[in-house]
Amino acid sequence: MSNATAQSFTQAITIKLREPARARNLELVLLVIACGICAGAMVLVQLGTKGRLFDTSVLWVGAGILGLALIMHVVLRVVAKNADPFILPVALVLNGIGIAEIYRIDVHNDLTGWSAIGVKQIVWTMLAMVLAIITIVVVRNHRFLQRYRYIFMFLTIALLLLPMLPVIGYAPGGARVWIRFGPFSFQPGELAKITMALFFAGYLVTARDSLSIVGKKFLGMTFPRARDLGPILVMWGAAMAVLVFQRDLGTALLYFGLFLVMIYVATGRISWVVIGLVLFVGGALIAQSVLVYVHGRFEQWLDPFNPVIYNRLSQGSGQLVTGLFGFASGGITGTGLGQGRPYLTPVANADYIVASLGEELGLIGVFAILALFIILASRGMRVGFMAQDDFGKLLGVGFGFVIALQVFVVVGGITRVIPVTGLTTPFMAAGGSSLIANWIIAAMLLRLTDAIPAEQRVQQGAIPAGRGTAARGSAARVTTRKERSR
Repeated sequence: MSNATAQSFTQAITIKLREPARARNLELVLLVIACGICAGAMVLVQLGTKGRLFDTSVLWVGAGILGLALIMHVVLRVVAKNADPFILPVALVLNGIGIAEIYRIDVHNDLTGWSAIGVKQIVWTMLAMVLAIITIVVVRNHRFLQRYRYIFMFLTIALLLLPMLPVIGYAPGGARVWIRFGPFSFQPGELAKITMALFFAGYLVTARDSLSIVGKKFLGMTFPRARDLGPILVMWGAAMAVLVFQRDLGTALLYFGLFLVMIYVATGRISWVVIGLVLFVGGALIAQSVLVYVHGRFEQWLDPFNPVIYNRLSQGSGQLVTGLFGFASGGITGTGLGQGRPYLTPVANADYIVASLGEELGLIGVFAILALFIILASRGMRVGFMAQDDFGKLLGVGFGFVIALQVFVVVGGITRVIPVTGLTTPFMAAGGSSLIANWIIAAMLLRLTDAIPAEQRVQQGAIPAGRGTAARGSAARVTTRKERSR
């Protein structure tokens, strides 16, 4: 064995032994910082609203979330040593800031105990984190999920049809996407985005060869054969069905967009994106002209300050305009946690929680939150470049895109970039359904990143290389140059 080969072998072994520990240590440091940010936000809310700490019980209950985060960290040290060190801390910070803002609105409304939405959000967060831990422990190898792609397809269909049942399904806000059991309600469509991503990934791995076959060429692009357009037409029809029967514009957009991105990643053909965009624009125009509530969303978007549209009891733009004024009053630095008036905006703790945070944290705070979402989504997208298997690549891109699209649609809607759709902000908006789904997505991303070899993550910058690794890399480059000079 030559010196260069021996050195490379030693370097690989050292990376394999030390990089997982370095990643977990970095995660622990970031978790401590995240815990400090979450606790500080809750304290600032109480000081900003009452000028003193008046409810330490909420702080103690919130400590349970931090304890679960540390438990998840320990679990990752044992069963997923190579998992990405940024996903858990970023998700925790977003979740904690969301709880603080929800609790701030509860304080103004004099809600305490189980009647407080913030307390319910803490309980839902604990349940979601427990399910995330179970996911990390159970899903030891994501590849086995590919075998159950058609089971995930039927699960997706079942989850979407549940709200249509006459007994348990109901539509409190007009969109028929909820089911109710006594005092508890749940939105099964949130779980459907997970099962749908799993089905899409499994299906596209097996079907991408036929979907990549070149048909006719038009405008410099090679389009697929007409016989291969079936999957995208089926998904377009499914999205339109959700739009018509469940009256849920955001979910329809999310499902169709997810399929469009994943089929592009699977085939590498931009023509699929062009076909999808044509179908999307056509569907939007049809829905806007035929469906009353979609037409109302477009009117809110295009002319929200019109008194006629503003004062409507149904499909009025008052909520959107109030959110815009909240953003404006926050300015660059914000009014401070607990010192604004976000409660003036309807549903300020759910659909418009970003507007509430924009008022109290300002433009700087919103940019910081968006930066955290970019980090979280990019960790999933990175799997698409580094995963060793096609199924893992598609899953990583799919889950990362789900987070990114939700944030874009929510922020774009409340800032009038696009019409309001009704999607919720991941990890932040009030609601247990969304929390559970997004924490499971975070757990799956942790599992996907754990399957990437440590050497590849260091080369791609997924894990910061330590001094030893950098020095060994420099030494290896010097050795290579010497050998070439010979």
